[in-house]
Formats: sequence, structure tokens, C-alpha cells
Amino acid sequence: MTNPPAAPGGHLFTALMHRPYLVLVLTTLFWGGNVVAGKLAVGHIDPHALMILRWSGALLAVLPFSIAPLRRDWPAIRGNWPLLLFYGAVGYATFNVLVYLAAHLTSGVNIAIEQVAVNIFVMLLNFAVFRTHVRALQLLGVALTILGVAITATHGDLGRILTLDVNLGDALVLLACLAYAVYSLTLRYRPVTNWLSFLVVTFVGAIIASFLFQAVIGGGPRALLSAFGAITWQGWLIALYTVFFPSVISQMLYVRGVELIGPNRASLFVNLIPLFGTIGSVLILGERLETSHLIAASLIIVGIVLAEWSARRG
Repeated sequence: MTNPPAAPGGHLFTALMHRPYLVLVLTTLFWGGNVVAGKLAVGHIDPHALMILRWSGALLAVLPFSIAPLRRDWPAIRGNWPLLLFYGAVGYATFNVLVYLAAHLTSGVNIAIEQVAVNIFVMLLNFAVFRTHVRALQLLGVALTILGVAITATHGDLGRILTLDVNLGDALVLLACLAYAVYSLTLRYRPVTNWLSFLVVTFVGAIIASFLFQAVIGGGPRALLSAFGAITWQGWLIALYTVFFPSVISQMLYVRGVELIGPNRASLFVNLIPLFGTIGSVLILGERLETSHLIAASLIIVGIVLAEWSARRG
């Protein structure tokens, strides 16, 4: 990604794009806001309608700027289109539809905290599939993080795991995290393309998957038409937020952040998403932090710090 061109009133934007920490904090702030948006959407916009509007709107937003990159990258896209569509279907559509459905069944705080499970699944799958070396301290960190997630998912009663009595919404979030971990791991096979070309094709994959999800579990075309007709003005505002902030702006900022400080350091900021999601759930949704949330968050933070510190020592 090249430096943004100077433009009238664009000096602030140019200055922002040279500050990696601010870029990455804003990235995760908008992604964390997606948790709040999903919870606010309940009663105002159907989750499947939100998905279709989100990815269709995001595609329309980036397409005018993507014509030249698409032409240059067409050979790579043509040779790898199934993989690129897979990224959109799994990393974008599957993850988000599960989170939006979970918002009807569990709290925003739970959804936010449980998303750290992405890190756990990435590490476990890396070990299981690619035999990535794992240090003892990393395993301890993962164990603490798993314990924190388990406390959140069982609302502080770990005994519920033995009877498989876990809230369906919390289970959907964990399944969403597994989907995103698969997406993250398969990015190692991503063909070399401009980031705009990548977004266009993956957005197409997300749109196709969103329509499939709606057809299979959302009631089909007639239910979709009814859902569009029932969207409130708050629902349209929520859809606009998801189109521009977590879908387009955060993607652009994350690419810039990785360019400035590298993927390893930039990936640490992803751990801020549960923090911002939790803060937003408390301040905007009026949800209450329970003692179990604080215990879980403490375990998760310690676990992530231990795992990351151990990994970087290696």
C-alpha cells in the first residue's frame, strides 16, 4: 500500500497513515464495534439481511477504486478464485453470521470476550496441521486462556461443561472463532494480489455465502423480502456502520498497519477487539460486568501475554 496522496484537507489522514499504533488501535476499535452493532441489530434488522447488505455495500464501496488492480491481478485471481471465494465465505460470512445469530442468544460482553478463542484455535490448528513447535509456556498461556473462555461461556459455572449445558449463543461464538481460525491459517496460501483486488473477490465470496446461509437457515427468498421490509431506521444505520467501518476502513487500516510494523507485531493488536467489544457493550448496550467476566478477562490477558512472550522468545 503506497502512501496516500496529498489532497485538500487530507493532511490529517496522511499523518494518521504514518502512525502504526493509532492505525491499528482504530482498526480493532471498529472491529470491536461490530460486536455492539450485532447486538444493537436485534429487533431492528434480520441477521441474514444485515449480512447481505453489509457485504454487498462493502463491494460497491471498494469496486470503483479496484478496476486497475483487478486488471493487473486478473491472472492470479483466475488461477485462484476458489481459494479467494473460500476466504470470503469462511472468514467473512461464516464468522459474522454466527456472531450475529449469537447476539440473539447471549450478551455482547460474552461475545466480545469469547472471541479470544480465535488465538487458541490458531495455535492448536497450527500445531495439529503444520506441526508448529509449541513451548511449555505457550501451552500454559493457552490453558489459562481456555479457562477464561470456559468461565465466560458457562457464566462462571464450569460444572455446566460436564453436562454440555452451554448457552447456544456462546457455542455459536466459539464455532465462529473456529471458522476465523481456519481462515487465518489458510491465508498462508493467499496469492499475491493488491489488497483491493483481494477485498473485491473475497467480498463476492461473502455475498454468495450470505445468500446460501439465508436460503438454508434463513427461510429463503420470501423471508428475505419480508426481512428487508421490516428493517427500521436504526437497522439501516447499523448496516451502514458494518459496511464502512469493520468491512472497508478496518481492512484498509490493518493492511497499512502490517505494512508499517510487520504482521507479527500488528497481530498483537487483534487482542484489543474483545476489550473494545466489552467496553462498548457496557457503555452503549448498558450490560453489566459480572465477577466471572473480570476473572475470565484476567486469565485471558495473562494467558495471551505468556503465549505471545514465549512465542517471540523462540
